[in-house]
Amino acid sequence: MSEFFFEVRTFAAPMKSNARQVGAVTESFRVGIDSQPALRHQSHMKLISGTAVAEKVIEECRREIAELATAGKKPGLAVVLVGDDPASRAYVRSKDKKCRDLGLHSVKLELPASTTQEELLAHVQSLNNDPTIHGILVQSPPPPHIDEAAIVRAIDPAKDVDGFHPINVAKLALEDSSGFVPCTPLGCQRLLIDAGIETKGANVVVLGRSMIVGKPMALLLMAKGIGGDATVTVAHSRTKDLPSITRQADIIIAAIGRPEFLKAEHVREGAVVIDVGINRVEAPDTAKGYKLVGDVAFDEVAPKCSAITPVPGGVGPMTIAMLMANTIKACKQS
Repeated sequence: MSEFFFEVRTFAAPMKSNARQVGAVTESFRVGIDSQPALRHQSHMKLISGTAVAEKVIEECRREIAELATAGKKPGLAVVLVGDDPASRAYVRSKDKKCRDLGLHSVKLELPASTTQEELLAHVQSLNNDPTIHGILVQSPPPPHIDEAAIVRAIDPAKDVDGFHPINVAKLALEDSSGFVPCTPLGCQRLLIDAGIETKGANVVVLGRSMIVGKPMALLLMAKGIGGDATVTVAHSRTKDLPSITRQADIIIAAIGRPEFLKAEHVREGAVVIDVGINRVEAPDTAKGYKLVGDVAFDEVAPKCSAITPVPGGVGPMTIAMLMANTIKACKQS
């Protein structure tokens, strides 16, 4: 599903066309009203399209790559996959395809599930020493016998475009802009900025405390500057009376990893909701037998929101776009 970013102003009458004038630009609806029933009840809601913002980020990347080319530089990204997890394999393929589309140097290293810790560390060290590689990403999760934390620590922090190395985590906490921020929270922040949503002084609740999203998201939103200066509460599975906390939020970042967990009771009128979750649930009436949903019960939450991201087409496209941006940054800093 692909959606444009638009402001929904009225659904009082059926539309005779699949286009609407927004300012001086005509944007086409990729999602019809009937396919998003919740939208029919909210007259001033923004549907924040990660697809549209990601395309903008990719165009920015193209310009930066062209500038680097004039200086004889070409950003390089290496993605390492251990094992044959189908979801991981598909994600690695999409990263490799995006690199090639942009003209980046791309290395895709696919290793068998039997790869030992020592063998994987040797591959990482080789990539650390390769001057044509500026970013290294080891796809998560690896097989159970691999110590993932040790692998992350082995990556050169200057090439850690995932932003998980302890040095980059520290730089994020210290607001040192030379570090790398994990791609998903960085993408969430960019969505808020591009949607014109003010974070300065806002009460934000981050649902989830993982090192991949929750914790770095909180640090980003607390930092000084654009897209920051927020008052942040981090909630998680042990939080008591969660609805009373989330209802105080101007902005909710849902990254709890549970399908349609966030309900209408959790959200106050006029809140902004960013849904990080991507969950596959059974849907026997569909051709595939499943559908993708977020961590937010969209149909009941959307009518209460001033802005919300869809799933799919929201945060998902931003993750790869920000990975490309981090790789270019690594090249510039090399």
